[in-house]
Amino acid sequence: MQVLVIGATGTLGRQIARRALDAGHQVRCMVRSPRKAAFLQEWGCELTRGDLLEPDSLDYALEGQEAVIDAATTRATEGGSVYDTDWTGKVNLLNACERADVKRIVFVSLLDADQHRDVPLMDIKHCTEQALIASDFDYTILRCAAFMQGLISQFAIPVLENQTVWVSGTPTPIAYMNTQDVARFAVAALERPETIRKALPVVGPRAWTTSEITQLCEKYSGKSSRVFRVQPFLLRLMQAVTSFFEPAVNVAERLAFDKVVGGGRALTAPMEESYAAFGLDPAETTGLESYLKEYYDTILRRLREMEADLDKDAKKKLPF
Repeated sequence: MQVLVIGATGTLGRQIARRALDAGHQVRCMVRSPRKAAFLQEWGCELTRGDLLEPDSLDYALEGQEAVIDAATTRATEGGSVYDTDWTGKVNLLNACERADVKRIVFVSLLDADQHRDVPLMDIKHCTEQALIASDFDYTILRCAAFMQGLISQFAIPVLENQTVWVSGTPTPIAYMNTQDVARFAVAALERPETIRKALPVVGPRAWTTSEITQLCEKYSGKSSRVFRVQPFLLRLMQAVTSFFEPAVNVAERLAFDKVVGGGRALTAPMEESYAAFGLDPAETTGLESYLKEYYDTILRRLREMEADLDKDAKKKLPF
């Protein structure tokens, strides 16, 4: 199948592109900077320069395509409001798919987006879902919670380097999933009629609190953690202050998202229907314990190897 991947340079998008190639699909990736996406071309993807805010580039990218997998979300470091980028971009993409007569769309959304309409990113995901549901597209909506890869910079590295781990709000159990596993669902949807015009949860095997995650990091790193919990009123204050400044509007909107992950309400869902619809085996899904153990095993082994190399270099410099 000819598949266009949107957001292919992102943490999830690149895994989707890789998985689609491995499944035998012809993959085209729309990217804003082909130079930064050279690794995708090396894998075997076709690159086309484009931007969700440039409708003409979307028309070109969609030529000859049979399906679209949309995993694009504005990065927190990018300027402007997510409404200007994410929402306008989604509208442009759906309109372009209509013009190109591309009916099959796989959209990566967020779990419980309809219950957090006051959070800009969740509101956009919900509105995009509703636009798809009201359309004639053969859509599949993946409702994700959070990705394991995000835990590396937030928890794993700070614990390893004896830095403070910053967490927000009330401990919220979250069913993190490996992006490689999310990619399995996204690509499987292309071949599974059972997923057409369905919105299904795609979350990890169990939900974990920040305390449980830090305990895992301590266990596998052999280090002790220092946790500082930011109270909700401080987040609200930071959001109010940053919203006054135009360049910081994206930051303010991202701070609003912390109300979701720090609100105390579990972000998880039953997965039996999802595994059946996508034809996947739950036993093949990565657990958080094994993910963090593999990360620390790899990092600690490399550190030992580096120390051994330094010792060898030091001995070579000895005069005897």
